[in-house]
This record gives sequence, C-alpha cells and structure tokens, in this order.
Amino acid sequence: MEQTAKSARQASIKAASLSGEMKNAALAEVAKALEAASDKIFRANEQDLENSRKAGLAGALLKRLKFDRGKLDGVIDGIESLIKLEDPVGQQMDAVKLDEGLVLRRVRCPIGVLGIVFESRPDALVQISTLALKSGNAVLLKGGSEAANTNRVLADTIYNASLAAGMPVGWMALLETRDDVKAMLAMDKYIDLVIPRGSNEFVQYIMNNTKIPVMGHADGICHVYIDEGADIDKAVRVAFDSKCQYPAVCNAMETLLVHSSIAETVLLRLAEEYEEANVELRGDERVREVINCKPATEQDWATEYNDMILSIAMVDSLGEAIEHINKYGSGHTDCIVTENEGCAKEFMALVDSSSVFWNCSTRFADGFRYGLGAEVGISTGKIHSRGPVGLEGLTIYKWLMAGNGHAVADFGPEGKKYLHEKI
Repeated sequence: MEQTAKSARQASIKAASLSGEMKNAALAEVAKALEAASDKIFRANEQDLENSRKAGLAGALLKRLKFDRGKLDGVIDGIESLIKLEDPVGQQMDAVKLDEGLVLRRVRCPIGVLGIVFESRPDALVQISTLALKSGNAVLLKGGSEAANTNRVLADTIYNASLAAGMPVGWMALLETRDDVKAMLAMDKYIDLVIPRGSNEFVQYIMNNTKIPVMGHADGICHVYIDEGADIDKAVRVAFDSKCQYPAVCNAMETLLVHSSIAETVLLRLAEEYEEANVELRGDERVREVINCKPATEQDWATEYNDMILSIAMVDSLGEAIEHINKYGSGHTDCIVTENEGCAKEFMALVDSSSVFWNCSTRFADGFRYGLGAEVGISTGKIHSRGPVGLEGLTIYKWLMAGNGHAVADFGPEGKKYLHEKI
C-alpha cells in the first residue's frame, strides 16, 4: 500500500503539469475503451448482482449496484461533457501589482493525491476517476466489496486507456480490501485529501481515524417546504419528483413540510400520488388528521431513508419550517415552493445548507446537472468546496510572484509604498 501511495504522489506531480489538450485526449480514449469493454463490464456486474442477491443486499442498494446499458451511456455522456469543460488548472483567479514590475497572481492547481472511498455505485468510479484525471490529480479508489468485479473491470479499462494516451504511471489505483483503507488513512505523507461516500457511521469512522483532511457528507436529509403562497400544481410536481424520481440517492427528499393553511388541499393530492407510487407515509399528529399514514417519530425527522418512505410535518410559519430544517437537516439540499418572492429569499438566506432551491426538485443537486462534469461527492462542510464537488472542487490554488530584483528592504516608512493594484 505504501508503494502505491508513493507512486500516486510521484504521478500527481507529473499530472499537474499536463496540458488540457492532453488530458482531454486521454478522456476521449477512456470513453472509447469503456464502450469497447461494455460486454465485459456487464458480465462482471451481473456477477456482482447475483452475489449480492444471494447475500440479501437491500433493494435500494441493488439498484445502485446495477450497471447496465443506460448507466454506461450515462458515464460516457459525462466524460464527453467533461471534455468540453474548461481546464481549471492554471486559471488565474486574481492578480495584484505590488510595485512596478512586481506582480502577484493566484492560480488554480490540483490538490495532489485523493483517497476516495465510495458506496456500491460502479458509475461513481468512472465519474471520480475521470474528474481526477481532468483536474490533474492522482487518485486511490476503494469501492464497496459488493461491486468488486465491476469496479475491477472499470478501473483496469480506464487506467490502461489513460496510460496509452500518456497519463503517468500510478496516477490511479484501485484498492481492494478494508485493510487497504486502514493503511491509506495512515498515509498522510502521501495523500492530500480523503473523500468518503457512505453512511454517517462510516464517515465518522474515517474522520476519527486519519490525520488527512476529510471532505464529504454523511447523511442526505433533504426537505421540501410547501409555503402558504405556493402554486399547488407546482408544489405537487416538485414534491413528487423530489421523492420518487430516484429515492435511493442522497438528494432525494426525506421530509416534507407543509404550511397548515394549505395542508389539507396539498396533502390530499399528494397522498393520492404517493399511494400510486407505493410511498410509505409517516406524519405528525396534525398530518394524520388529514391523511391516513403511520405516526412519525422524533427519529424519522433525522433519518435518511434512501427508499420509498417519506416523513411529513405540518408547520404554521416560514420561520418554523426554517427552524425544523436547520435542526434536523444534514446541510445537503432543501427547497421552498412558493410564489412569494420575499418568503423565498428569506428561506434561501436562512437555511444553512450547501444547496437551497426555490420551486424546483431537490434532485437537481448534482454535479452533472450543475455543469460541473459530474461529481466526486457532495460537501456539506464549510471548507474550500461546498455542494457538489466537481472540477473546481478538486483544485486548490497557489500564489505566484514575479519581480525584477525586488527586495523587501526597499519598502517601509522611509521607502516605497505597496501599490496593491488589482490587475
């Protein structure tokens, strides 16, 4: 493991200097290679699915694990979109003239070596590795054991195609065991950032067992609040899509909040829609007076179901909705449905989440949909990147200064004054 991390460190230095044209050419070769290996990938995934069914893997996880024609087309489309994005490496963020002939610039650069541990979605491996490639980073990847066969074929295909296109040896490696993860967490000398994607317990374990900076999110407890000023048709459409379009992911709604003044109208319509979609509803006491559903417990408000289950609460004001979200939410994505612009602005200003929406589904919280070229994950913390982490989120910056024999001794009370002019 240490040699793998060392190789990644060496490769990251070379990758940081590669041109955008070269990285795009490598991505194009990766896309071609994935298409050429499609039958092999599908066979490996069928084996993983069969093994997981025998092991009793939950239905929601089986859905994430499946990698079929649609998933392959999706990741290839993602790579093609990624190629079209401007290379962030070397972009000038700002520049200041300190003196005549003395200029300070801040430019984007890769983070270095990324250690990424993710759940049972094989498509995440493609998204993460190609984002790392485009952003000039090296990456160590560990997927779930349930996807071992699919991940191995995908990683080999991507790595071999990228090497043939000129990427440095060791820029990418697939870790296979839990022991590899433990060893990786001790490699703070070589690894610059760890991004875990999994349960709350797993993310906490990672944070508590490494000195390496950790970026990510634990839970995706997302809310839709239907305000008293909502258009009912919009509210029903947004609330249905947020829960049902794909419930097994972190940006799906888990709690619906409805203003009491329109609750009866909204809930009766939504209950019918949700019943047809086989959504299990859990409501507070006032909600249960309007629709037939199970009682919601205190634990429900803080639970990420990742399934066709929805908790519903009735509130009497915008402020009460905001308070509920900030108390029980995970800082991922929350939405208000209203035609009242003032209420929308207050909601968007006061809800402390990485993505806050107005009149649109929480399912839009995604790196590909944001135009970031897919994502390596969602950051709900308050560090250099927040929300979907795409290309820019995998870069940091460095300061570059160029002068002409300038010396600090020339500046001071009796000498020159710094200009500090933005250029």
